[in-house]
Amino acid sequence: MPATTRPRTGAPAAHASDRHVHDPAARAVVASRLLDAASVEAVSEVFRLLGDPTRVRILDALTHGERCVCDLAALVGLTESAMSHQLRLLRGARLVRVRRVGRMAYYSLDDHHVAGLVYDIRKHVEEGHS
Repeated sequence: MPATTRPRTGAPAAHASDRHVHDPAARAVVASRLLDAASVEAVSEVFRLLGDPTRVRILDALTHGERCVCDLAALVGLTESAMSHQLRLLRGARLVRVRRVGRMAYYSLDDHHVAGLVYDIRKHVEEGHS
């Protein structure tokens, strides 16, 4: 058997990390930019809330503009009571905001970041189905 095709014996196996140059300075820069514990919890909570299809439908409806509770309930197929409960959760996470006119409550997305989040995730999902 030629020497180049003989199996190696006694040589340690190469580890994936052996192929990379470790740069402590670069790692420190990345570490300084990572989310802190409180931010990780807040982001996780937003994703947990968005894990519910009903709440995603509510946010989708609100990307088309401000709506009263009764209109949102009709669009999503919930009772007004159930809609109010869902909106309370979304308000707690600062995903939606309320504007009151007399006894009527009108909801909208809290800011452009929420609309961007819904838009970006929608595009991501749609691109995966193309």
